[in-house]
Amino acid sequence: MPIYAYRCAACGHSRDVLQKISDPVLTVCPACGVDQFQKQVTAAGFQLKGSGWYATDFRNGGGTAAPAPAAAPAGGDGGAAAPAAPAASPAPAAGGTSTGAAASGASCGGGCACH
Repeated sequence: MPIYAYRCAACGHSRDVLQKISDPVLTVCPACGVDQFQKQVTAAGFQLKGSGWYATDFRNGGGTAAPAPAAAPAGGDGGAAAPAAPAASPAPAAGGTSTGAAASGASCGGGCACH
């Protein structure tokens, strides 16, 4: 509920009142009883109630917000793992062709992009 500031134009009495937005505006001063109690234009006032999120929540040691962890992809493929990134092929020999174990598939098992 908003907090409204009221001030009496007759006697100068001021008061903060916690009211619903739908509540009628107060007009009678509680101090002097004159019909000069008026709502003031002030900065927005509000009350924080209960537990909530604050600037100090989820801070790491450096004082900045920690990045959110990456979400795992949704499993719609029956739980099959995503294909691995292709392995880098070894540098070609002087003749321009790959030689050795990588060419025969012995080191990578033949399941990489170099075969």
